[in-house]
Amino acid sequence: GSCRHRCCPGRNNACWAPGARRARCYCDSYCQRTGDCCQDYLATCRRAAVGCAVGPWGPWSGCSSPCGVGSRARSRQVTVPPRHGGDPCPDLKQRRGCLGQHPTCGTAE
Repeated sequence: GSCRHRCCPGRNNACWAPGARRARCYCDSYCQRTGDCCQDYLATCRRAAVGCAVGPWGPWSGCSSPCGVGSRARSRQVTVPPRHGGDPCPDLKQRRGCLGQHPTCGTAE
């Protein structure tokens, strides 16, 4: 079997090729642990592995609640997606609590 146009990161049971004697061989990076890689896996997939790269965190959003408990969020973008079994991307979003303290909080209408 050949991984020629098919290399997958992590464990992916759908990432296989027909091997010898009707058996399947795999082209996912997990195949190295299980020992069922296609013959050309190392030459085709590992040499071309590219790990994920991300940009800087963006600014925190405003508090979701003008008065009282709410949350803020920020995100970052993928600049280089992982390919051929490279390291996966880290978290792209973060959230944290906040306390809205708008000047109108607590005033009677």
